[in-house]
Amino acid sequence: MSETRTHHITIPQEYAGFRIDKALAQLFPEYSRMRIQEWIKKQKIKVNDQIIVLPAAQLQGNETIRLEAEIESKIEDQPEPIALNIIYEDDDILVINKPVGLVVHPGPGNRAGTLLNALLYHDPQLAKIPRAGIVHRLDQGTSGLLVIAKTLNAHLKLIKQLQKREIHREYEAIVYGALTGGGTIEAPLGRHPKKRTHIAIVASGKPAVTHYRILNRFQHFTHIQVNLETGRTHQIRVHMASIKHHLVGDSTYGGGLKLPKRASVELIEALKTFKHQALHARKLGLKHPTSGKWMEWAVEPPEDFKKLLTLLS
Repeated sequence: MSETRTHHITIPQEYAGFRIDKALAQLFPEYSRMRIQEWIKKQKIKVNDQIIVLPAAQLQGNETIRLEAEIESKIEDQPEPIALNIIYEDDDILVINKPVGLVVHPGPGNRAGTLLNALLYHDPQLAKIPRAGIVHRLDQGTSGLLVIAKTLNAHLKLIKQLQKREIHREYEAIVYGALTGGGTIEAPLGRHPKKRTHIAIVASGKPAVTHYRILNRFQHFTHIQVNLETGRTHQIRVHMASIKHHLVGDSTYGGGLKLPKRASVELIEALKTFKHQALHARKLGLKHPTSGKWMEWAVEPPEDFKKLLTLLS
């Protein structure tokens, strides 16, 4: 069983010269490039009301596209009454402060209890938006700000802002080791060649750029601010690990618990019980998809993060 979902879009001028399959895969990130190529061959895509059959056809910009997406039936995600910490909401967007432990999107082993399930309960109309309006993600163990699109138009415009690196995301983290200064890490990221659930720096990976600066320096740790030019999976965690400054609590890339010599009993206990990466998305800035007004939000890190900073001081 399948359903057809029809989309209409005008190709932005900056996509002039792009292959149509590549452009549509970027403009509709919920669909793979392979799936779009399949729909082109099935004559499910029209350009200026003309059927297109060649995935390599080049765009000029400003074309009108009609896409008839064939969606295979799947297990429907169910609304669940999960509390949301809503920072801002209007008719177009929703900004939330995600807590540590909340998975963003259902997947193997996490079919329920996710942010997506919570969003469907909060606003059933989000079922009409790809991924219930989720535009970007945070890892389960990362807290902080996320924006949700409440309309298809808002979803498309926010995706474009992400692709053009116009959405400002600022994080704070606690890493092992005393950094001597800030810096930039530019290294491509992709799937680990042996550990398929891990991300690694690989030559064939996607470009990734991380900027960091020192907020507070301690004897064995550093509290840093991180700004992303790109938003790759596990980007901050992998990049900081690559310069031997793993995030506190990161069991995937951190290599295990490290206790500094002569640490206080309280600090040792705090480190032992810190079971997630010390990473918090504290600031978010974007252009409102309807008004075009620049908007920003900021939230404090969770209590265990703040407690650890206090014990390090």
